[in-house]
Amino acid sequence: MSRAPSTLMTNFSDGNIIDFIDSKNVEIRNDINHRLQMHSSLVRRLSFERELEYWFVDTSLLAFVEEIVFKLDFLNDIISYNIGQGHQGCVNSVAWNSSGSLLISGSDDALINIWSYSSRKLLHSIESGHSANIFCAKFVPETCDELVVSGAGDAEVRQFNLSLLTTGKPGENAIEPSASFHCHSRRVKKLAVEVGNPNVVWSASEDGTLRQHDFREGTSCPPNGSSHQECRSVLLDMRSGAKKSLADPPKQCLSLKSCDISTTRPHLLLVGGSDAFARLYDRRMLPPLSSCQTMTKPPPCIGYFCPMHLSDRRTPSLHLTHVTFSPTGEEILLSYSGEHVYLMDVNTGGDIVTKYSVDDVSEQYKLVPTTSRTTTEAPAPQVFGKDIRRRRRNSSDMLSKCKELVEIAEASLRESKNYYGIEACNEVLDGNASVIGPKLRHECLCTRAALLLKRKWKNDTHMAVRDCNKARSIDPSSFKAHFYMSEALLQLGKHKEALEYAIAAQLLAPSNTEVAERVISIKEHLAAAEAEKSNTNVGQSQSEARPGRMQTAIDVLNSDAPVDDVRSREDSDYEAEVELDFETSVSGDEADSAHSGPHINFRFRRRSDSARESSCTNGSCGSTSSSSSQNDNTSYQPETVVDMKQRYVGHCNVGTDIKQASFLGQRGEYVASGSDDGRWFIWEKRTGRLCHPFDCTIATSGIDNTIKIWTPEAPVPSIVAGVSVGPEMADVLSAMETNQNKLSRNRNVLPFELLERFRMHEFAEGTLHPFECAQT
Repeated sequence: MSRAPSTLMTNFSDGNIIDFIDSKNVEIRNDINHRLQMHSSLVRRLSFERELEYWFVDTSLLAFVEEIVFKLDFLNDIISYNIGQGHQGCVNSVAWNSSGSLLISGSDDALINIWSYSSRKLLHSIESGHSANIFCAKFVPETCDELVVSGAGDAEVRQFNLSLLTTGKPGENAIEPSASFHCHSRRVKKLAVEVGNPNVVWSASEDGTLRQHDFREGTSCPPNGSSHQECRSVLLDMRSGAKKSLADPPKQCLSLKSCDISTTRPHLLLVGGSDAFARLYDRRMLPPLSSCQTMTKPPPCIGYFCPMHLSDRRTPSLHLTHVTFSPTGEEILLSYSGEHVYLMDVNTGGDIVTKYSVDDVSEQYKLVPTTSRTTTEAPAPQVFGKDIRRRRRNSSDMLSKCKELVEIAEASLRESKNYYGIEACNEVLDGNASVIGPKLRHECLCTRAALLLKRKWKNDTHMAVRDCNKARSIDPSSFKAHFYMSEALLQLGKHKEALEYAIAAQLLAPSNTEVAERVISIKEHLAAAEAEKSNTNVGQSQSEARPGRMQTAIDVLNSDAPVDDVRSREDSDYEAEVELDFETSVSGDEADSAHSGPHINFRFRRRSDSARESSCTNGSCGSTSSSSSQNDNTSYQPETVVDMKQRYVGHCNVGTDIKQASFLGQRGEYVASGSDDGRWFIWEKRTGRLCHPFDCTIATSGIDNTIKIWTPEAPVPSIVAGVSVGPEMADVLSAMETNQNKLSRNRNVLPFELLERFRMHEFAEGTLHPFECAQT
């Protein structure tokens, strides 16, 4: 008899909060603060508290009333009046100050709002003067929260001094920026500040440059009489830094979407943009600041980061929307458009970091002896006496739990309860290598691979390939590992490699009828494909004399062919590509254009043509000699890349290119991300286990015009964290399934669903367009 899924999960890794408080291991107050701030018992009780509102208080009336009425709980409500929400456009950015007492927000309405955490009320609203969407707003460190900076779609970075504000009321909140930098030529997507440094801010832009603005050297850029091309503020020139795949040299412009500076090691700088690779730089090793008059080669970085299965994708829609360091600085999060969130180690020189090369990418599908590239467990600390007996007892209990979880996972596989089984395997495999032993680990890897192949969410097949290779490294003669590997390769369309594994599995289990039928089926498919290829080659040779033409956007839109026929499969060798570029920016040269409204550009091309693209399409990018570029390409050696160590699934990130993924807690014990379906998700960092299907005080913002506050005040814990089979869990699984379907409908050829959003409607002059938050 199989155990019900409702009893599937063990306690979270931080244990029971009562046991922790009673523990004698807690010796200092800071330890309690760190470990209880985001304890699982609090995370599971997070619930929506309120939306931040636009309230103003007459302070003179407040003082008068306080003399009459002392400490009434509803005092502020008596003397305040609500005049509407604080933003009238998408809220693209929210950030706390260092103490958590204030929250800053930036919006499509070009307002910068400052909110009080204690009162949940708006303190100041600044008319920034930006002419396009504000994508990022931050407090400048060590300025008593008086200085704030903003970056926007008008390609400008502005600084404001809150001490110059006399009121937060509308019409009285316009102040001149204390610093204004106009040196970018495309939208500014992200700002970074350094803890303890009030003098410098860094800005990442889609023009392919990351610039360093030092308030001590000037409060405007460019200086009077010069152009932005002459500004010597470029710290990173990535205008020829984007890579189509790991094997390709960098050629195209890397439109920067995100950047972050480590709080523990501020010399480390992380950037991500319009390709699949995040890059880690040491600012101490970078060349001096330069201008953008002449395009330079990207400086060498100290680390590349990308999940292996994404490193060979050539689809233009795959890119990073957010990169960030963990609070400890030891890990990073990467959030991809049309993809998932991934966790990676920062210490690229350490022995426990999983790395791979170009050869590893191709070798993972071949039937060759494998070597384990998994991370190793940290050595256990030395213990004596009673501690030894206690640890042995705990290890024995954990082993029993792991065996029970594997049994539950196997039952879930038989009953097609794939999600529950995968969660059980995750619990066993993450962090328990020293307890479970190779035999149980092998069994769990094979079971999880089978469950992933049945679930078929985005990239589940690639995760199954990883598990099969790990299982084969434990037991090279494993029938299950070879059999499930053949199934994974079939799902990826790699029939020749699938046949090799199927034959190997047949040799290991000659009497197994299922694998025998698979071998016959694959051979028949390969024979049919070879015959079709021969017929296609004959037809092509007959039509070579007839000139063809490139298919246009109108051809595709007017075609009667179903969408599935023109959309390329995720892992196929389909050659044609279409890019959609949608903008509302009116910065730079675009401001002088007669067409000032939104515009859509289609670019149809083949992969062979895309390799010959220019490095950057922006007119201010400068140029490099073709001869030097060719010489660089011939001697190019692909980098070694840090692979993922955890994946977080369930959300959907395709609608915007500013969606973030964040660490929660002072030690980053949890990971959170928003989703296109209006939910937000929290996962336990170590296991990838879903803790909460919504969004210990957390502020969220999105495509609506509100900021929402979440606090752990729910009367009962979320049953989702316990993997219940009740109606709430069914709703969550349904939402996750829908999100995965949206991710799988990738935009390799044409984002038909997105075109519906871009249909023009009648708008009153000067009003905001509701699609300005959409993906470019």
